[in-house]
Order: sequence, then C-alpha cells, then structure tokens
Amino acid sequence: MDLGLSGKACIVTGASRGIGLATARFLASEGASVLEVSRGGGGFTADVTDPDAPELIMGECERRFGSVDVLVNNAGTSEAKPLEELTDADWQVQWELHVMGPMRLMRAAGERMGEGGRIVNVCSSSGKRPSLTNAAYSVTKAAQLSLSRTFADAYAGRGLLVNAVAPGAVATPLWMEEGGLADQAARAKGISREEALEAAAAKIPLGRLGTEEEIAAVIVFLCSQRASNVTGAAWSVDGGAVPLFI
Repeated sequence: MDLGLSGKACIVTGASRGIGLATARFLASEGASVLEVSRGGGGFTADVTDPDAPELIMGECERRFGSVDVLVNNAGTSEAKPLEELTDADWQVQWELHVMGPMRLMRAAGERMGEGGRIVNVCSSSGKRPSLTNAAYSVTKAAQLSLSRTFADAYAGRGLLVNAVAPGAVATPLWMEEGGLADQAARAKGISREEALEAAAAKIPLGRLGTEEEIAAVIVFLCSQRASNVTGAAWSVDGGAVPLFI
C-alpha cells in the first residue's frame, strides 16, 4: 500500500531509540525525509522542554527539507515512583515534557502546515486509565490526550489533522534496559525481573508486551494520506489492555 509519504518532511522527537527510532525508520522506508530529534544526539540535538526548541526544530527541518509536513511528538519518559514520593519538581518535569513541549511544537507546526499536514502525539494507555505506578506520568498523559483533541478541533478546518496513539506496555528500552520499568517493578514488588514482565503481560488480553514496530506502524499510518478522514482520534495500541471504546 502506498501511504503517500514519499518526499514529505517529517519531524520525530525522542527519535534516538524505542518507538521514536522505529517510527523514523518506518517513515524513511516510505520515502519521507526525517529530522530525528533527541536530547542525547544521534540526530538533531534539542530539548523539547526548552521554550526555544520549537523554532529551532522547525527551522532545521525547513533548512534541510524545505518544509514541515509531519510532526510526531514522541519524546517522553516514565519511572515507577509511588504517589507519596512524587515531588513538585517531579510533577513539573512530567508536565513540561508531555504537555508544554508538545503544545509548543504543535503551535509552531500549525504556523507552517496547511492542508495535508499531519501531527501525531504519542500518548499512553495510562492517560486513559489512571495508574499509581507513576501518577504524574498518568495525569500528564491524560492532559496530552486532551491537548491532542483541542488542537485537532482548532486545525481541522484547515485540513491539518491531529491524532494521538495510546500504547500500553511496550518492549522498548524504557521497559527492558537495565534499571528500566521491568527492573523497577521487580524491586517494588520483591520479585524477579522475569516475574515482573510476566505480570505485566498477564494484564494484557493479547498476553504480551507490544513491540516498537507495532506502535510505529499505527503512528505512520496516521501520518499518511491514507488517514485522510481521521482527526481528533486517540487510537489505543495496547493489546486490549484498556477496555474502552474511545
């Protein structure tokens, strides 16, 4: 299937690993030009929580590729931290990363994109179903879902489509690397890493964690011309973990 992405100028944040890297590679395989943005290098270095970052990122995409056609707001992170241990600073970090950063980037993209533009925000199933594993992450991801719908309504009349995806547990470095969410869950529950992963999989009707490529496939479809009648949606890509029809 031709997704109509050949020659499109795309921005992917949090693109150095995980879902972001898989998305950037998928877009490139469809013939798109991709600006891979991350804090740690390996692409265009920028911190999306910096208020000046949107203009730097958009300007770099225009300099390299001549336009901005697609924005994927993927940068984000989480850690297992009990509600009573979350500080004001923890809450603020999550707010800046999952709400203010994407909001500024969408605002800057909206100044450049017209009909045919695409914005996809990588949210989380935790935003649809609150979780005490990291309440600050869950609450700010819920806000990001609302933010996505707000901008979808604002931009729809111009033919600029804004959507969200809501992954569940995914076998990315965030979960699988040493010290990641699997290890954190194991320590918190006093069980082994393998038992923690089995417990996470048991909560998912499909019985397993998702893969980076599975999430990227949905993101890229929403970026494509094939998704021309989809805006304001929040697509769950969580193996059926959240039993909602929204």
